Formats: sequence, structure tokens, C-alpha cells
Amino acid sequence: MVIILQSNESYELEQKQIDLLLRKRVDGILISLANETSDFSHLNKVINQQTPIVMFDKIAKVVKCSKVIIDDRKAAYTATQYLIDIGCKKIAHFRGPLLPQNSIDRFLGYKKALLDNDLEFDVSLVYTCECGDMSFEEGKANAKQLLKDHDDVDGIFINTDLVAIGAMKEFNDRGVKVPEDINIVGFSNWFMASVISPSLTTINQPGLEMGKKAFKLLFKEIKSRKANKLITHKQVVLDTDLVVRDSTKNK
Repeated sequence: MVIILQSNESYELEQKQIDLLLRKRVDGILISLANETSDFSHLNKVINQQTPIVMFDKIAKVVKCSKVIIDDRKAAYTATQYLIDIGCKKIAHFRGPLLPQNSIDRFLGYKKALLDNDLEFDVSLVYTCECGDMSFEEGKANAKQLLKDHDDVDGIFINTDLVAIGAMKEFNDRGVKVPEDINIVGFSNWFMASVISPSLTTINQPGLEMGKKAFKLLFKEIKSRKANKLITHKQVVLDTDLVVRDSTKNK
């Protein structure tokens, strides 16, 4: 039996769901953390009860378990560097909420690319997702605020594709042309990225492969646990690549 639960980015709900799974005496747990999660005692409870657990995508570095991730800093650096390479001089970042590790790492990759290219890091160009849901509406709101604050921005690296598509809609409604006036790079290569107009340049995150790798790790640990064998935790880092489309100018 497979049980699928959605936290809706709520730490409180995530806690309740973990307790439910432990009461059900599940053989193992795959988890991508909620954006709100900053306390990991419920995850340590899983480990203390010797229930195999594997994290993927949104993880906690301090929790001792197997993990399947991408190098978010490297991917964000690549995205920002591409904007620099096509001539962008003032690059904003729509980041995720403050807590998730991948949001932190993508911000750090963006910042490092600027500094490595002798571009000023301006904290006012970083727009944080306040509501935590990384939505289409969040992208529209951030784009609207950006035009008020900095009408000379020529590039944006955006934490996820859905937010990027919301931003593009707002720019279009206000007569700001993409990529003529502003270049946009998203993150994840969501299926909508290739069908909108203009199509979205984005970082390709191998979600399907991530899920397969995470399951294989968990299944191996479940078998080891039932055989009373020692479980060796692993961290798998998957490659990403930049998919260049029409939301950015050509080099």
C-alpha cells in the first residue's frame, strides 16, 4: 500500500502527517519538506523509531538520513551567469521563502555569480515569497513591485517556473516586453515553460529521475531494516542543465 500526503507547505500539517504514518507503522517514508519547516524533531522521531526515511528536493542538512538533491547553488549560478553573459547589468532575484534549503542555496548561487562578475549585490533587488506558496499570483505581485522599485532592471532569475510565468503575465499586461526589455530565467522546467509565449528559459530539474532515485534508496533501506542489516546513508546529487528558450536574448 502506498500512502500519499500533501502538506500544503505547512509545518504543522507535516508534523501531523508524520505522526499518522508512524501510527500506521509504515515501512518507510519519502519526504520533501514543507516551506515552513524549521524544526526537525518530528523527523528525528522517525529516525529514533528506526523507520527508514529518505528526503528529496527540499531537505534538512542536519537530519541524518539519505537524500536525493540537485546542486541548487550551482544551478542558480549557471542561470545568473547566463543572464550576465547575454549582457544583463542589473539582475533581480525572485527567491522562495526564507526557510527551505533549496531557496537559500539558489539565492547564494545568484549572489555569488554577481560578485564573481564584479556586479554589485543589491539586497533591494531580491524579492522574497512572503506567502510561502510560490504561486502565479506571487510572480505577478513581485513583478508589479519590481517595476515600481527598479524600472531599469534588465534581467531576473526566478526561483520557480510558476512564479516566472506570473511575472511574465504582469510584464505583458504593462507593456514591458520579454526579452526585449527584460530577460527572465526560471527554475524546474515545468511543462508550461515550453508552451507559453514567449517560451521560458529555465533550469531543467530532473524531477522524474529524482523520484526514482529516492524510491530505490528507500526500498534498499527498507529491505536492509527487515534483514537487520546496517543502513548506510547516501546523498545523491543529480545534474541540472540550462534550457535556453525565448524569454532571454541570444548570446
